[in-house]
Amino acid sequence: MSERKSTLGFVKTSKANLGRLKLEGGEEISSLEIAYETYGTLSDAKDNAILICHALSGDAHAAGIHEVTNKIGWWDEYIGPSKPFDTNKYFIISSNVVGGCMGSTGPLTLNPKTQKPYKSDFPFVSITDMVNAQKKLIEYLGIEILFCVAGGSMGGMQALQWSVSYPNNLVKCIVLASSSEHSAQQIAFNEVGRQAIIKDPNWNNGLYDDNLPRIGLSLARMFAHITYLSDESMREKFGRNPPRGSIGQNTEFAVGSYLLYQGDNFVDRFDANSYIYVTKALDHFSLGRGKELSRNLSSVKAEYLVIAFSSDWLYPPYQSREIVKSLEVNMVPVTYCEINFSKGHDSFLIYNQEQAHLIHHFLESSYNK
Repeated sequence: MSERKSTLGFVKTSKANLGRLKLEGGEEISSLEIAYETYGTLSDAKDNAILICHALSGDAHAAGIHEVTNKIGWWDEYIGPSKPFDTNKYFIISSNVVGGCMGSTGPLTLNPKTQKPYKSDFPFVSITDMVNAQKKLIEYLGIEILFCVAGGSMGGMQALQWSVSYPNNLVKCIVLASSSEHSAQQIAFNEVGRQAIIKDPNWNNGLYDDNLPRIGLSLARMFAHITYLSDESMREKFGRNPPRGSIGQNTEFAVGSYLLYQGDNFVDRFDANSYIYVTKALDHFSLGRGKELSRNLSSVKAEYLVIAFSSDWLYPPYQSREIVKSLEVNMVPVTYCEINFSKGHDSFLIYNQEQAHLIHHFLESSYNK
């Protein structure tokens, strides 16, 4: 059992079979399944639904205590009764992206043509494909218009794409620690992770069986995790201290031991093919910058809350300000805040009072109109 309690209690993950999904690249998934969880109650008017979009390594389990794993959801401090995403008022939906490995259709899914897992034969999926799959889920749940779509990092990209693809189907949009497109540096970070996996001796062109490319995936996670933190947070947590107990696995510092733990833990819950597919979706996502971004946001109709963090060097605040500027050019209502918080890119996942207040106020100000 998790040490911390959840006000939502135990929750379960459901699956929806949503039929065919035509992908942006022209291929088709013949039988789409999406794993999802819901919290709260859908109103009779079906006007209180909020979709939560997860980041790269996230899943549908955003809140509550999972009835199988006993783990608390990754955004539990923000979702629940009287929390920013208040389940006394809102019906919250969280789903696993298509191409993922946490219950939705992805590389681990059986290919109906071969009756074997797709693995690296799975078709390329984009952020737009993820959003289109979510739209099918929303329709499956009998919802036409979402009160809000919210997400951080890759989840923020999905929220942005929702507002572009379906401008008439959402009222509010919350984008946290995100970007309208990856810079060359951000693509480079992901490429190093992909190459670590591909160079693993067990990779086998993505057709691995029981001998998983654990070393490569672990290294990819270790490298990525560095970019999620900040210099200040790492200094506060680890300094130059040695690991607890005896020095193991040739690491002489606590931060090295921490990264080894993160890498080993990740390979037990994530699939290497999914890591490659999802990071490629991130890198290929582009609403542009400058005038191109303004053009792509010219037809949006939602109200926006955009939040960045001063210590986030993976998705630096200037990328959030570019989104805000393009929205302002189009006279779209937008609230922007750069929060001074020391935890790096992971700041949006960690509870802080300012983010909680901003989300609560943003949702309440429109919800009560």
